[in-house]
Amino acid sequence: MAESFGIDPERYDRNRPPYPDAMIERIVAASPGSDFLDVGCGTGIEARQFLAAGCSVLGVETDPRMADFARGTGLRVEVATFEAWEPAGRTFDAVVSGTAWHWVDPVAGASKAAAVLRPGGVLAPFGHVYQLPPTVADALAAAYRRVAPDSPINLADRSVGSILDGYRALYARAADGIREAGGFDEPELWRYDWERSYTRDELLGLIPTSGGLTSLPPDWVAEVLAAASAAVDRLGGTVTLPYATWGLTAIRTDNQPAGEQRPRP
Repeated sequence: MAESFGIDPERYDRNRPPYPDAMIERIVAASPGSDFLDVGCGTGIEARQFLAAGCSVLGVETDPRMADFARGTGLRVEVATFEAWEPAGRTFDAVVSGTAWHWVDPVAGASKAAAVLRPGGVLAPFGHVYQLPPTVADALAAAYRRVAPDSPINLADRSVGSILDGYRALYARAADGIREAGGFDEPELWRYDWERSYTRDELLGLIPTSGGLTSLPPDWVAEVLAAASAAVDRLGGTVTLPYATWGLTAIRTDNQPAGEQRPRP
């Protein structure tokens, strides 16, 4: 699934929203300098925000299609998984990751971040999640079950309550990985709540960029989107989605020499 988002990078970049300005400012303020490494930079959405805030940014991206798109916007990007990426002695003031750190091994990733961060540098993974109205979510899930009945993904699973709250677990897991890797102070978990209104067509642009749909055949995706479209029409043609942007910051504190990766136990 991680490699399916690059099927249509232009659509991904056009429809995925930017991150809250307050979050960008928070991470920049926590960093001792302006040299940023963006892990899983994708098409460069958050990288461009950090550039606009005065930072220099190097992206690492596993999907060549996403990397090519990001380069086309003026970003520097190297193609690799973070675990296999070669820093070649380079060090950074911040390692950030926008809606991508859950694809990185939480301990190996934190250990590598510690290895490339300068003392006092910040590790800051973060990501969006949105909540569809029940009418739209149920229609989407029913159509998904029809076209992909054997999929393990359950788009209607509300057993954990609000999906906005449920995403906390991703960053709690990241915090556990940081603690296990060592080399950082206690991670600070945070959340920004906001909302965004969508027309029917705007929402139909966003939905296919989500995991679970990106790897489906186009005709299956069309059937799922038709169901979602009809549901939005029943709500008057526009919807307002609540968003939560979860993330954490952890400061590199130990005396491990920069550029020396901590071995895993």
